[in-house]
Amino acid sequence: MWNNRQGLNVTVGLCGIAVMVMVATLCYCEDTFTGTQILKLIDKNYNAKTQVSVSEMVIKTERGPARTVESKSWSEGNDKTFTEYLAPAREKGTKMLKLGDELWIWSPSADRVIKIAGHMLRQSVMGSDLSYEDFMENTKLADAYDVVIATEQMVNARQCYILELTGKVDDLAYHKRKIWVDKERYVPLRSDLYAKSGKLLKTFKIADVFQVGDRWYPKKMVFKDALKRGDGTEFIIKSIEFDVEIPAHVFSKASLRR
Repeated sequence: MWNNRQGLNVTVGLCGIAVMVMVATLCYCEDTFTGTQILKLIDKNYNAKTQVSVSEMVIKTERGPARTVESKSWSEGNDKTFTEYLAPAREKGTKMLKLGDELWIWSPSADRVIKIAGHMLRQSVMGSDLSYEDFMENTKLADAYDVVIATEQMVNARQCYILELTGKVDDLAYHKRKIWVDKERYVPLRSDLYAKSGKLLKTFKIADVFQVGDRWYPKKMVFKDALKRGDGTEFIIKSIEFDVEIPAHVFSKASLRR
């Protein structure tokens, strides 16, 4: 028979093993995400079967007052997007259609459809810090980039992973990225976007996020073209709906002239 001391030692030993297992389990849950898994969680927040949104761009330049451009967009997956500009009066009625790797624009003043391709994709949209190429990017981060978890840092009072991304496919607008990802909500609160040479091209910061269903999504973003002067462009989501039905005819060139 065991004496009381032996029984106590066994009990303490079992408790110690249980504590070690529990600590190991907690550590596994919190610290063993790979960089690719984090990118997939970001993609899960951002991507949907369909989405319809109304947004504003507040374009700040070094000359004159800021301009506000309002638009409504319909998207299906990552390959189809139709955008109609609602305000101001000068831009109202302008429409933009993206199908895969092709982009067309129609404006009431010109009354003709123009295909945007080649070097034109790098031009500014409505004088903003966003280019047509920014709107054309349609690849999920996890599919397009190799990733390394560099370290962690606080951004906007949120603990963030710092990820370093290197492109693994061709035709990316930004071959390298450094992103600060909220560890709880998996939204990039800051991104530095680089050319293949390592030159900084653009910065992107999220000032506010909101929850839509089970996903977190940027509410207010600030884009800054590193090659331009000015205070950047604010992009504000006024409303957004996910997984809603969109008629097929919306994503046709005929819709540009409607």
